[in-house]
Amino acid sequence: MMKMRRLALVALFGSTSWAAQAADKVLYQPVPAWVKPAPAVDPASVTPDSPVLMVLDNQQRLEGGTVWQYTDTATRIATAEMLGQAGTVSLQWQPAAGDLIVHRAEIIRGPERIDLLKANAAGAKAGFDVLRREQKLEQRQLDGMLTATMAVEGLRVGDILHVVVSITRKDAVLQGAMQGFQPLPSAPLKIGYARARVLWPATDQVRWKLYAEAPKPVESVAGGYREISVPLPLAKQPDLPNDAPVRFQRLGLLEATSFADWAAVSKVMAPLYTTDGLIAADPALSAEVAKIKAASSDPMQRTAAALQLVQEQVRYLFNGMDQGNYKPQSPAQTWQLRYGDCKAKTLLLLSILRALDIEAEPVLASSKLGDLLPDRLPTPGAFDHILVRASVNGETLWLDGTDAGARLADLRDTPPFRWTLPVRAAGAPLLALPMRTPARPHIEATIDLDESAGVDLPAVLTATVNLRGRIGQMLQAAQAQASREDIRKMADKMTQGIIGSATVVDRTLKYDAATGLATVTVTGIAYPDWNRVDQRYRSVIDRTVAGMTFEPDRARAAWAAMPVATGDGAYYRSLTRIRLPDSGKGYTLEGDRSFAKPMAGVTVTRTVAEANGVVTIDDRSVLSGAEVPANEIAANRAAISAAKNRLLSVVAPADLPNLPARVEATKRAGGFAKLAALYDRGVADQPDEAEVYTNRAWFYEQTYDRPKAIADLTRAIAITPDASTYTRRAALYRQTGDLSKAFADLTAARGIDPSDDDTVEALATLRADRGEKDAAIELVQERIDAGGKSKPGMIALKADVLARTGDMDGAIAAIDQAVAAGPGNPRLLNSRCWIKGTLNVALDTALKDCTRSIELSDSTTAALDSRAMVFFRMNRFDDALADLNAALDNAPGLAASLYMRGLILGRQGKAEGKADLAAARLINPRIDEDYKRYGIQP
Repeated sequence: MMKMRRLALVALFGSTSWAAQAADKVLYQPVPAWVKPAPAVDPASVTPDSPVLMVLDNQQRLEGGTVWQYTDTATRIATAEMLGQAGTVSLQWQPAAGDLIVHRAEIIRGPERIDLLKANAAGAKAGFDVLRREQKLEQRQLDGMLTATMAVEGLRVGDILHVVVSITRKDAVLQGAMQGFQPLPSAPLKIGYARARVLWPATDQVRWKLYAEAPKPVESVAGGYREISVPLPLAKQPDLPNDAPVRFQRLGLLEATSFADWAAVSKVMAPLYTTDGLIAADPALSAEVAKIKAASSDPMQRTAAALQLVQEQVRYLFNGMDQGNYKPQSPAQTWQLRYGDCKAKTLLLLSILRALDIEAEPVLASSKLGDLLPDRLPTPGAFDHILVRASVNGETLWLDGTDAGARLADLRDTPPFRWTLPVRAAGAPLLALPMRTPARPHIEATIDLDESAGVDLPAVLTATVNLRGRIGQMLQAAQAQASREDIRKMADKMTQGIIGSATVVDRTLKYDAATGLATVTVTGIAYPDWNRVDQRYRSVIDRTVAGMTFEPDRARAAWAAMPVATGDGAYYRSLTRIRLPDSGKGYTLEGDRSFAKPMAGVTVTRTVAEANGVVTIDDRSVLSGAEVPANEIAANRAAISAAKNRLLSVVAPADLPNLPARVEATKRAGGFAKLAALYDRGVADQPDEAEVYTNRAWFYEQTYDRPKAIADLTRAIAITPDASTYTRRAALYRQTGDLSKAFADLTAARGIDPSDDDTVEALATLRADRGEKDAAIELVQERIDAGGKSKPGMIALKADVLARTGDMDGAIAAIDQAVAAGPGNPRLLNSRCWIKGTLNVALDTALKDCTRSIELSDSTTAALDSRAMVFFRMNRFDDALADLNAALDNAPGLAASLYMRGLILGRQGKAEGKADLAAARLINPRIDEDYKRYGIQP
């Protein structure tokens, strides 16, 4: 919906086109006689609760082809911030269209009225100064607007700033016809007195329309004028769902028009787009037309060449100067300047096409509110765009000269404007614009993932993304002008939503003028999302349906019959190739390989292939732009929900070894070489960035190459010594048995960020393991005494420290205190269960604590592992194994669960327990030492 600020500007400055007849100086005149003044502001009645906007009176007269807009505002300066904002009054007008007339500018201060249009005692200049500059060039607009400004000297908090102005406009292009627009603000906006009034000679045929929900204004006739008046603000307008079609939106706007119908609008615009002799009169353009003719005799080829010429050889710049809001500049001028707005580009394209003997006509469009056009009054102001409708080889084409990158294949594509108005000398009614499937994808992504290193490990990524249209041309410009760093950021931003989480180490950007495609290619490391469910690894490879959402809210009775707008039409293609581990042996696919019908306006055509250990998924998604009828919402919601429950996934073999075993096997086979090389390239490319070293350190951590991980973290610390990197390196030192260095790193981390809970926990645990009970307790007690959200967790940590140092009674007392303070905290319940389990005491209540924690927690892994410990102590080995299997489904690399499962399987005489123990020791080399403390050994 059009924003209120925009409506206010429309009301103040009128339609977008005016006649050239007025001066560029501010006029100072009394209020015209036709105005009905608003009630005078009574300063004595003003209280701190009075509205800030005390008066907003908009009155408009339509007469003799001139629209006179009168605006009276009174603003209470309630705060110092408002004082700064209101210290300068700025008024804009189009001097080629009419006059800016100032009637009054004053400060109301109690009974005093200070006239700002009179010089003060010091002789300072009064009134407005005119700024002569274009203010919208950065928005590619050249509008000829002037701005009159006045510094309000002496304004104070508590004053009322009262300004009364008029702006007139007359547009010769409209041949005496008139159009008026008044904004209609609504609650909860508070205004002391507000009104929208429109009047016109009683003998004129003027129609008006109110779109918002409000009592119908009463027309009256007096003094030869017919008028309507709307008291404001209107009542709060009914809420609408965000996905309601545009036509359901109620504009906060009062429109008035002297146009009889849309045909009258069409007819009045037609003289602006006559093309006779325009090409022949310009040798340069004639030469361009001759080139197109010589290149091909096929009208379709010629049309494509003409459109490409206009789109790519003429840059966009809005020209609203003189009569330019409606009147286009000539093709010769456009070609000479090499810039133009939609009007200029349309006239240029139209002239070229007609010179090529191709039937074509201009059509007006509304780029945002096209769906509303059939319900609006006929006015030129209902449109903000114009394009060409051509007939070529019996086909109707809709050609937009302001678009970009169109080629022969794209000529049949249609813009999303819904309705248009053909511009014809005989006039024409509104014409529906059909919605067609684009011939080529707007975005086409090809993603190659080499996951041969193994399940749940990084993958080599190569992604190529083709983009067309405006974004393609933007990238073309970037290729020539942007710095390497700018291209890096742009490429990453363009591809992030397509490739997901990835470490990109190389990027290239190319533009193909023949196809109009910009191509971004990235190389790097991807992190496939493998999840373990029912002791099988699964990875969702469906990027299309997984990203679909359809959640319309039609719960309110007033919304029940509203269809759902699905957006503009679009076409996307995603081609993904995945090289599976072990040449795909034992891997299977689950989920939907095809879709029977569209879902929420999206038609997905999918092709799936499997060959030589490579899975290929080719998804083509066409967004039709069609609405979903209200009676089909439930079925579409159900269809998407069902499809999301059947996402195409790769399922790994049931007998897949555990992660550490897979890592070791891949190492022996040299399977990490490609990944290591990519991380090395990242370091070589940005050797002064700490992140490239922490990224590579993560890879070494995942592959259990701790010395190399430590070396990279050391390099990162030398560049950026942050607490998290120190803590990571401390964990590695602890795993390798270098407790002194671990202690030094944790001390450094705490010095940088004393509030970090993870650092405090690691340091307290390390002190406890070194036998420094008092120092560990002191460290934790300091955080407990500080209070805050972390207090319960710190009490639990204190209990763990006491347990580690042999103080069983103190540990139980501390954790009981924590649970008493937070009886429904699943983390604390798990901690008490774990402490009792490791101490081998009160196992019955420990079991209850763990079970309760599992019931309350969203993440059950830790509590399942703790309960398995309790079951183990109770010699309920099968129950323990069930919990350990569930925990390892959630976290396959959890060393504690692997260790306990391996131990139990070993005691049951099962050989597979050895693999679990080996995996646990690879993940945590000190795990035997940890469990020996609990009296547990294989």
